[in-house]
Amino acid sequence: MESNHILNPPNKNLNQLVLAILSKCNHLNHLKQLQSFLTVLGHSQTQFYVFKLLRFSILKISNLSYARYVFDHVCFPNIYLYTAMVTAYASKLDYLSAFEFYRNMVRRGHPKPNHFIFPHVLKSYQTTQLVHAQIAKWGFVQYPVVQTALVDSYSRSSSDIGVARQLFDEMSEKNVVSWTAMISGYTRVGQVGNAISLFDQMPERDVPSWNAVIAGCTQNGLFSEAISLFRKMMQHRHNRPNQVTVVCALSACGHTGMLQLGKSIHGYVYRYSLGFDSFMSNALVDMYGKCGSLKEAKRVFDMTSKKSLTTWNSMINCFALHGHGESAIGIFEEMIQHGEDVRPDEVTFVGLLNACTHGGLVEKGHYYFLMMTQDYGIEPQIEHYGCLIDILGRAGRFEEALEVVRGMKIEPDEVVWGSLLNGCKVHGQIDLAEFAVKKLIEIDPKNGGYGIMLANLYGELGKWDESRMVRKMLKQHNAYKTPGCSWIEVDNEVYQFYSADKTHPRSEEIYKILGALLGLSLRLWYSPYIDCSTQL
Repeated sequence: MESNHILNPPNKNLNQLVLAILSKCNHLNHLKQLQSFLTVLGHSQTQFYVFKLLRFSILKISNLSYARYVFDHVCFPNIYLYTAMVTAYASKLDYLSAFEFYRNMVRRGHPKPNHFIFPHVLKSYQTTQLVHAQIAKWGFVQYPVVQTALVDSYSRSSSDIGVARQLFDEMSEKNVVSWTAMISGYTRVGQVGNAISLFDQMPERDVPSWNAVIAGCTQNGLFSEAISLFRKMMQHRHNRPNQVTVVCALSACGHTGMLQLGKSIHGYVYRYSLGFDSFMSNALVDMYGKCGSLKEAKRVFDMTSKKSLTTWNSMINCFALHGHGESAIGIFEEMIQHGEDVRPDEVTFVGLLNACTHGGLVEKGHYYFLMMTQDYGIEPQIEHYGCLIDILGRAGRFEEALEVVRGMKIEPDEVVWGSLLNGCKVHGQIDLAEFAVKKLIEIDPKNGGYGIMLANLYGELGKWDESRMVRKMLKQHNAYKTPGCSWIEVDNEVYQFYSADKTHPRSEEIYKILGALLGLSLRLWYSPYIDCSTQL
């Protein structure tokens, strides 16, 4: 009978009093006083009131440890109390504790699970198969909410994505949440083509389903596809983009350089009052920075009243990306003045060291590297080492650069050897460049770009036999070279062009124009006094 108290309070007047007290509580001490009051009245084990105390502790004052304390002092917790605790741990991303709570309940044999507990237990996808067996045992397989949770849980592992799709196909009642779960699963494991195909088959869509496929494209580097989907969404009056959609679209604009579309989205944010919190301002700063509009990026940054660490990092990276080293350092110094409100992290120092690299600020770069390790206790990652080696290499200080490489606590990768190689090319250090290229080939032997570099270096050294051997080896191993790429935005559409690319529908016309321009440039080279106006 006691398990029904969660639905039927034992005393209406007392229930109203407890609810009134809870509405005025805002501190743990208030909750403890109410708990003592209920204990004196003999209601320490009344599950209706225990549930109220749990919810208040979890939702109002975010004190999960005290909620656990209250739960542990109940002799026979009912399913609602278990579900409340499992949900709380899952919401805190502590999926192991959520599963352990469920497991302890099953081992006790009481209470019996209901279908509401399984979506939260299944967040721990490492135990999906075990929980799936329990679901079948208790007879909850046909509940749509459980089926959707199983699809979501299986789809979090690339090896189980096929199982997730099979479960999805077998669902008799698919709703928009089920479709979105499967689409999110595909994007999570990188199968964006399957995600888009499934999205196109959806009988009805809502904003989260649009967000799932747009975010999936953005996170997997398919920025043009993300923008195309965003534009389609804008045509649907019933599915207006929200803050999540806009942030994903702004990220895609930044990566493709679509400044005009980014500005239009910025206007959309104001027009529909989507809110200007740090989440939105970070996306705008990042987009404007990547598109080269530093003035607009700084304006958005200055308008952000409450700047998070990500906001500061975004602005530092914007200036660093475009070679404004002193401006990036100025933002960092301003951030430091905020004291304990914001503390630099490893991302901050990557941006800062990049700024020093592009600005040729050798001593400052070395100073900030030491500040990161000694003052802030941040362990250098490969990106930090790469930046420092790049700074020293560009300055021609190769002995110091090699000393840094030898002192690294992690294995040097392409970033490190590539940074050293850049410095060698600037200062003509052919022998050291040869050593760096050989290291790069060891790491990625199928990257033809590295092999071509080595062949060219041998040519510069007059080692023609070695150069021919390298080129022969490249052909034998079918080594690839990533083609160069450029893009241009025309009428709110981005056109990408790769080296020797003929995939564009107007490629024949484009190559004719290029040929004409090349011919004109050659004529101007040999005839410097030709009147250019007669050639156009």
